[in-house]
Amino acid sequence: MSKIFVFGHKNPDTDTICSAIAYAKLKRLKNFDAQAVRLGEINPETEFALKKFGVEIPEEMHIFEGKDVILVDHTEIKQSADDILKANIIEIIDHHNLGDIYTRHPVFVRIEPIGSTSTIIFKMFRESNLDIDNKTAGLLLSGILSDTVILRSVTCTDEDRKIAKKLADQLNLDLEKYGFELKKAKSDILSKTDRELIKSDLKIFNRINMGIGQVEIVEDIDEKRKKTLLEEMKKIRKEIGCDTLLLMLTNIIKQDTELLVVGKTDLVEKAFKTKVENNRVYLKGVMSRKKQVKPAIEDAALL
Repeated sequence: MSKIFVFGHKNPDTDTICSAIAYAKLKRLKNFDAQAVRLGEINPETEFALKKFGVEIPEEMHIFEGKDVILVDHTEIKQSADDILKANIIEIIDHHNLGDIYTRHPVFVRIEPIGSTSTIIFKMFRESNLDIDNKTAGLLLSGILSDTVILRSVTCTDEDRKIAKKLADQLNLDLEKYGFELKKAKSDILSKTDRELIKSDLKIFNRINMGIGQVEIVEDIDEKRKKTLLEEMKKIRKEIGCDTLLLMLTNIIKQDTELLVVGKTDLVEKAFKTKVENNRVYLKGVMSRKKQVKPAIEDAALL
């Protein structure tokens, strides 16, 4: 039996890393030789979660040609390994819309409209009648709380909430307290360069030729920093060759987003029925790239 590599998207976030580790564990419990790996550096939030539950950072890998792989938390070619179409994809587990990855052979695919991939992995453990140890429970809880913004995002479902509570109860953790500890670790923006902030959670979407990044904050970023972020965004947009680059500055306390925009603005203005002024748009009540920003722009592209 050949080794199976399990990984999520580039610029890995907490749900990507935690769901990959947890799913590799599930596959090993079923007697498969599975290993979780990552496609890039982990962010401070993910590092905090791994340290809290005593889990090692997965090995970084980039070459998968001819290897058996399982994709979690993504189905977009540009978000995956550079040679993903030369790998043997055997499974896909995700909670986003179906992207443009294609396979040479029939594969097992499970995509659900819920708040995190970690929620799906929890369900798969239960469906297989397998126990979830505390380390894995901690990772799954971290993935859920991260991707649902402590259960506040519009992407969060009752299923996410119920499963998060079960995991928190198993670990004897206060959901809110741990969630804010997690987010506080991620919102330390002063220690990062503009480029690091922009690229830390940047996803590329082929169909709209757009890059959308997101930074979660607990207090507003000053105007001087926004200006330098915009200048760096202009450079990155040219480097990655997309029409438009967006950066969501999402305040998890106020539950809103200031959208920084460089490049073409027409789709953004159509999507949110407002003008882009000084390369920015204020979006009240918007916190989700997956459910509130990307779909609105895709719909605008069809008009």
